[in-house]
Amino acid sequence: MTTTSNLSQARRWQVLALLGTAFFMTILDGTSLLAALPAIEGHLRLHGPAVQWTVTAYALAFSGLLLLCGRAADLLGRRRVFIAGMALRVVASLACGLAPSIQALVAARAVQGVSAAIIAPAALSMVVNTFPEGIERNKALGVWGGLGGFGATAGLLLGGIITDVLGWQWVFWVNVPVGALVLVLAPATLRESRDRTRPRSFDVPGALTIAPALVLLVYVITRVPTSGWANGQSIGLLTAVAVLVWMFVLMEKRSTAPLVPFRSLRSRMLIGGNLLLLIAGMTVDGMLVTLTSFAQQVLGWPAAQFGLAAAMMTVTAAAGALLSQRIVRRLSLGRVAAAGAVLLGCGCLLLTRIPAGGPMSLLPAALFLFGAGMGAVTVCAQIAALTGVTEKDSGLAAGLADTSFAVGTAVGAAVCTSVAAARTSAIGGPTPPALTTGQHAAFGAAGVFAALALITALTLLSKRSGLSRSVSADASENVSPRAPSTSP
Repeated sequence: MTTTSNLSQARRWQVLALLGTAFFMTILDGTSLLAALPAIEGHLRLHGPAVQWTVTAYALAFSGLLLLCGRAADLLGRRRVFIAGMALRVVASLACGLAPSIQALVAARAVQGVSAAIIAPAALSMVVNTFPEGIERNKALGVWGGLGGFGATAGLLLGGIITDVLGWQWVFWVNVPVGALVLVLAPATLRESRDRTRPRSFDVPGALTIAPALVLLVYVITRVPTSGWANGQSIGLLTAVAVLVWMFVLMEKRSTAPLVPFRSLRSRMLIGGNLLLLIAGMTVDGMLVTLTSFAQQVLGWPAAQFGLAAAMMTVTAAAGALLSQRIVRRLSLGRVAAAGAVLLGCGCLLLTRIPAGGPMSLLPAALFLFGAGMGAVTVCAQIAALTGVTEKDSGLAAGLADTSFAVGTAVGAAVCTSVAAARTSAIGGPTPPALTTGQHAAFGAAGVFAALALITALTLLSKRSGLSRSVSADASENVSPRAPSTSP
């Protein structure tokens, strides 16, 4: 990738620290809310389906706007867009904690999702542009992946503690001082960059088709556990998604300034990395949703106890991310990603063997293996998805990568929840033995996703694709990637 960064090494890591803090808080916010849902339900006197919209509204806004916001960062300026997203997040987080009703809370959560969609691709693209491709960027993406894994699992613990000690409102309000600090430091720490070769004009027809398509796709996926895949409404919505995507493709082919230049999708690396991110999201969220239900419904653990158990996965996810970025210099990227997929599958397999009332000796091993695999696979997938991307398209590439993972998490959670519910119902309803069997089946489904990740890593990220050469380039040589350029 062509990089314009001429910052000193110390300054680059300051940039990563600031952007990583913002990224960590967006990830932490999503998972910590799960621990606060019972308290919110009790305080607002709600029942499950209503309070669940606080999660759904965020997911719809986040997933639907990532691609558009990534391109906006390229055209309008990545620092400018990032700062606007952080300011919006501070306001939305304050409004969430002050919400007097479920309607106000859902609306504020939707705005939080919009802010996250603005922040995520702008931040990741600035990381990519700050560190030259090769060893230095691999290290940065290793840290980035470690922060993501740590935030995803640490939120389960911290959300319970914050809710018990300070109240559920502080799950949102903790974003306010952190966001304010980032806003103060960002103008002096971050450098502005944007694609100055293109006019500041958006592909409005493309945006008006792909954004609703993604929102509808995530919405129908979130409804699947209750409505089913063959429900008439689900089929109708999926048909609408297909029509919108078809219209988007036609418009992009004819547009003089497309939202997604199709020439940028010719890279085998980019396709393989994004597909692996999609499958990794399916595996990770499918397993985490099932594990959360297993801990609550079968084991009867409170949120804090479950968070402590998940701490091992937090540590090994960060370790797996950091270690994998080092060994890709010696091994092909496909082999490292494949090894991570094997660890994910082994973790899922061990979880299927944990009895409801028996010893929990297999749980630490399962979380250890799954965490390490999660860190390895996501970092390798990010390296592949962002290798060979020109700076002017880095926001789009980051938005595409974030979208792939976000859609994958929705699919994985829906499939595993559906599998668990169907299997539980088939053998007698919500009794402890039936719940255990159902959730074991869901862990098995997550293991199937891990097998798909293994196949993807060995085929699309194999040595033949040239990934091992590009990601192993020595930083001191500062050479250009040998992979085909994805510039439009």
